[in-house]
Amino acid sequence: MSQINILHNPRCSKSRQTLQLLQDKGVAPNVIEYLKAPLDKQSLSDLFDKLPIDDIELMMRVKEAEFKEAGLQKGQVSKEQGLAAMVQYPKLIERPIVFTQHKARIGRPPESVLEIL
Repeated sequence: MSQINILHNPRCSKSRQTLQLLQDKGVAPNVIEYLKAPLDKQSLSDLFDKLPIDDIELMMRVKEAEFKEAGLQKGQVSKEQGLAAMVQYPKLIERPIVFTQHKARIGRPPESVLEIL
């Protein structure tokens, strides 16, 4: 099995629940605190490509103030605009995201990440 990683924010209850769920299943994921170690545009793009979504906004926290600060409008964000905004404002990255070399799932609800184990 390839390495399991989690983009984690310890202040987020869903992120904590997802990490606990993985640990309860015997998985010791590589924990990436993306607010302390922000991802670059290519890493975010690779992650988006692993998710079973086709709208960049589904990977973003569109209700955060930073979404508007980045000049974005809901329903009108291109992949390039979304990636650039998430690089500038890592807080906009939806969390948690659990990923392997080939697949990724957003942990909302936390159980959805079990699909890639």
